Amino acid sequence: MIVGEFKPLLGKDDFDHEVCDGGYGELLNLVLRRRAGRLSTVMKFDHDLIGSPLPPALHGGAIAGMMEVAAYCQLIWDLEMSKSPKTVDMNIDYLRSGKPQDLFAEAEVVRMGRRFANLHVTAWQDDRDKPIAKAHLHFLVIDDA
Repeated sequence: MIVGEFKPLLGKDDFDHEVCDGGYGELLNLVLRRRAGRLSTVMKFDHDLIGSPLPPALHGGAIAGMMEVAAYCQLIWDLEMSKSPKTVDMNIDYLRSGKPQDLFAEAEVVRMGRRFANLHVTAWQDDRDKPIAKAHLHFLVIDDA
């Protein structure tokens, strides 16, 4: 996602913004959503996102990619960054199979240092209290100075 896509969204409270980056965000059908002060990422279901046909389940790579974008967007949103943070590492726990339907994720900045940011992401479908995956990511944050 291009950092510049965020500029018109800053300061808005409620929105749905389709990610139109010409690449990854569009491939995964991602939508940034802000409601009641919370930023979330939605991966709109598409049959191309199925990894296992029987029983049909979302591809683990699509889930991981969506969760990475959710963390990236939360970090840019919280810090109002003008330069893209760089992913250092990502660990995912897949807790249950992703059904062929929309997937939602929210990220939280756990710790922000001078150079590195630590984030947690939770992804769910029907019930936020029953996540299908959880992730822990570290980003290198490039100083704007």
